[in-house]
Amino acid sequence: MPFTYTRTVRFQDTDAAGVVYFTNVLALCHEAYEASLAASSINLKAFFSNRELAIPIVHANVDFYHPMFAGDRSIVQLTPKEISGSEFEISYQVFVGEVTAKGAAKALTKHVCIDAVSRTRKQLSEELMHWMRQFEI
Repeated sequence: MPFTYTRTVRFQDTDAAGVVYFTNVLALCHEAYEASLAASSINLKAFFSNRELAIPIVHANVDFYHPMFAGDRSIVQLTPKEISGSEFEISYQVFVGEVTAKGAAKALTKHVCIDAVSRTRKQLSEELMHWMRQFEI
């Protein structure tokens, strides 16, 4: 079952036209990612400051279907999926107000697990595997 994250769109998220600036949709998705890790009992401070392991985003894309404005209630549904032993991707569906057929945007991020020093690939940790199993479809 996908993880669901909700928050109100802030004025600071918008551009001069009053709609959510395109890069801020990815920021909203990353907030949902962090919230899903915390909901899976992953210590965020330890996860993001790990000196041995890093999980950089190596690809991201967003498609937009409906504008979002300051004050809108955004709903992000996040679904992780293992690609290989060292890679995973996260699909995001972004809605405004309520979950509808198409929504406001969809995004995808791809992540690779690497050794933080040598920059070589590593197997995904057991805690990440647990997180993925918890929110995959």
